[in-house]
Amino acid sequence: MPKIKTHRGAAKRFKKTGTGKVVAWHPFKSHLLVGKPSRRTRRLRKKTVLAPGDAARVRRLLPY
Repeated sequence: MPKIKTHRGAAKRFKKTGTGKVVAWHPFKSHLLVGKPSRRTRRLRKKTVLAPGDAARVRRLLPY
């Protein structure tokens, strides 16, 4: 049985924690930041844990 290849695009965007959760950067933090409140842009700096349905899809792309 050959090894499963890791999806390289997903590997650059998502990370698995030690307990198996999937974390990612918040979206909407790249441009048009003048119209967004400072409080919101500060919140977007932190990583977020993906919802269970999204995490299941990402886990298939990151087998190891």
